[in-house]
Amino acid sequence: MRNILLLCVFLLNACAHTSQTLYQQLGQQQGIEQLVDEFMLGIGDTPALAVHFADTDPQRFREKLIEQLCELSNGPCRYTGDSMADAHAGHHFSETDFNLLVDTLVNAMDRRDIPTGTQNRLLARLAPLRDQTIYR
Repeated sequence: MRNILLLCVFLLNACAHTSQTLYQQLGQQQGIEQLVDEFMLGIGDTPALAVHFADTDPQRFREKLIEQLCELSNGPCRYTGDSMADAHAGHHFSETDFNLLVDTLVNAMDRRDIPTGTQNRLLARLAPLRDQTIYR
């Protein structure tokens, strides 16, 4: 009987977790803000990436990335920034740079203890933006 009860508790927890939006799984507004802060630290600590952001206004970058991740994760925000093509024009991101940026985001999510499934959901929503960011 105890095993059946434990199984029921496990299944209820699993169902409750999957019924959450990605926004909720990321920790809502505060969690996304913390993720973006961690991500920005990672960019700053990676010279190959930092060079691409040298002329970027860090406060605006933070604000717009929070908006974008909030919207992409089904949160209440609306992204009000430039298109990805316009935002990345002149940055000359290569595929290698893009992959390094993704690695930096994954590392930031790991440091924030975001579960792998949640990470994969976010990366899947960001993936279509790839072609709008490289070789611009």
